[in-house]
Amino acid sequence: MTRRRKDPLRVLTDGERVSLEQLGRAASAPAASVARARAVLAVADGCSYTEAARRVGRRSGDAVGALVARFNREGLAAVEPRHGGGPRVMYGAAERERILAEVQRTPDRERDQTATWSLTTLQRALRRAEDGLPQISTYTIWCVLHEADLGWQRDRSWCHTGLAKRRRKHGEVEVHDPDATAKKV
Repeated sequence: MTRRRKDPLRVLTDGERVSLEQLGRAASAPAASVARARAVLAVADGCSYTEAARRVGRRSGDAVGALVARFNREGLAAVEPRHGGGPRVMYGAAERERILAEVQRTPDRERDQTATWSLTTLQRALRRAEDGLPQISTYTIWCVLHEADLGWQRDRSWCHTGLAKRRRKHGEVEVHDPDATAKKV
């Protein structure tokens, strides 16, 4: 006879069950999410924590118990992977947006002491700003800019990769290379 569960699984709504079944069958979803979805479904179908763990290829029923408790609190968000250890994420979405906003701003010659942005001048401007990032490194700025498909141009500041201004007889034209992202890899 099994002992009484400390935090039994609550009744699943129809939408939750459908989402968990879809995730449990998904071939392209992360394996950890698929295993968690299958474990929660196994517990919902009446399996013990140990049996549910064995069904999804895990050893510990305690981990399934913790997953069930988290599912009771958070719902479907419990099966999604979270930060897996290591140093905490220092620069989230808001900080990345702040960096990109600074890049889009035209530098002020007096305040920023430059006419065009470089990594160092961007770093200096971000560190000095009131709502800035006092510990930001040039490498972090470089990573954010490249994730946003911005590349360094010799005669212009940071601009979109694959876009170029060309001088023609009738004036200046903007040329776009649709394969720029594929070529970058």
